[in-house]
Amino acid sequence: MSLRSPIGRALGRGSAKSGVSHWWVQRLTAVALVPLTVWFAFAVVHLPTSDHEAVRAWVASGINPVLLLLLIGALTWHSALGVQVVLEDYVHAKGLKVVSLLASTFLHLLLAAAGLYAVLRIAFTTGPF
Repeated sequence: MSLRSPIGRALGRGSAKSGVSHWWVQRLTAVALVPLTVWFAFAVVHLPTSDHEAVRAWVASGINPVLLLLLIGALTWHSALGVQVVLEDYVHAKGLKVVSLLASTFLHLLLAAAGLYAVLRIAFTTGPF
């Protein structure tokens, strides 16, 4: 049992505001994902056909590449933040936590880069692959 007050135990452990930006970014990406996901689901359901050329033409036409890039960016960022919180809360071994957080960050960066590359390649390539 400690004779220190709760405020005394909390002092010196860092700023209480450090998680606020993380929380806001997670909420912001969640709000951004709502219209982007609705748009994506609606657009995919209303594709005339689901063959390769039709999907490729759809990805390359109009505003679709921009919205797809925003969807991929928001989705991977939101996912990275959520996985980070889960790892910080439930992985207790310090070394394993650091390795898990690094692996998660690199995996999310790899997924974002692959998705962005795929959309840009389809959008700017005119001939067959």
